Amino acid sequence: MTEKALRLGTRRSKLAMAQSGHVADAVRQLTGRPVELVEITTYGDTSREHLAQIGGTGVFVVALREALLRGEVDFAVHSLKDLPTAEHPDLVLAAVPVREDPRDVLVARDGLTFEQLPDGARVGTGSPRRMAQLNAYARSHGRTIETVPIRGNIDTRVGYVTKGELDAVVLAAAGLKRIGRIDVVTDFLSVDTVLPAPGQGALAIECAAANAELAAALAELDDPFTRVAVTAERSLLAALEAGCSAPVGALADLPQALGFVRAGEASMAQEQVVHEMRLRGVVGTTDGSSLVQLSTTGPVPTSHDQAMALGRELADEMLAKGAAGLMGEREL
Repeated sequence: MTEKALRLGTRRSKLAMAQSGHVADAVRQLTGRPVELVEITTYGDTSREHLAQIGGTGVFVVALREALLRGEVDFAVHSLKDLPTAEHPDLVLAAVPVREDPRDVLVARDGLTFEQLPDGARVGTGSPRRMAQLNAYARSHGRTIETVPIRGNIDTRVGYVTKGELDAVVLAAAGLKRIGRIDVVTDFLSVDTVLPAPGQGALAIECAAANAELAAALAELDDPFTRVAVTAERSLLAALEAGCSAPVGALADLPQALGFVRAGEASMAQEQVVHEMRLRGVVGTTDGSSLVQLSTTGPVPTSHDQAMALGRELADEMLAKGAAGLMGEREL
């Protein structure tokens, strides 16, 4: 008799289905059990309001979590950056797999890079975090851009450029890679220019805390370096009392001369020479006129508590420099 299929809850978008498909394949290999995708529509998928207006935090997650708690699905896959920072008492973050490229990318007309955009270029993004940093970077180089709020899936956003409505849009590299569209990118934005959202590029695999056997099986997909890195980033976000729609960027990585190191390579790099992790944070007004950007470097955390402490410490420094006043509405 074949074993009962595990039910994986996922959003219906092309990107969510691709992400969940990758995880389903890995879980099949791991457990030898069939895995079926259960498509769930979330509030964030149906609302046409901008994320900053609907609060951002959890809008893509609540329906999946409710399905988990009702027992309609056995586990769920989220983009980690969509997950509220507060832990859910009845759910467990069973695995954070190896992170994809966390950088933001530009998709611009005529193959332009960010440096080549004309003065006054219209750049689409629904993210206050991206607006703040792009505007600040343009200002620091004596240029102006107009950031235009947009929503929609990847195809819709890229369409604004191909139809000539916008000069460029900014998206996450990870999403484009996962749906096989990385060829549309005209510029990879350095993390020195634009820090990504906390947890960007990472996935979260969640299941009911009561299902200890499944949680233990899923834990095999966990990447320890990715987990401590995103834990530090999310701790920073939580300590700033900011939701995922706030203009906060954060990245924990390895301060190597070689520049950007992916988490999967980080494990190897750690074994060779790297014993330190750098955490960078930024918060700013969306017009880019004021930014607080700080970093700290310390030993690679070996526990959840150490990673949390690293994030809190940097957040405290940022708050002391006036970060709270730059975030608009803070969550109470």
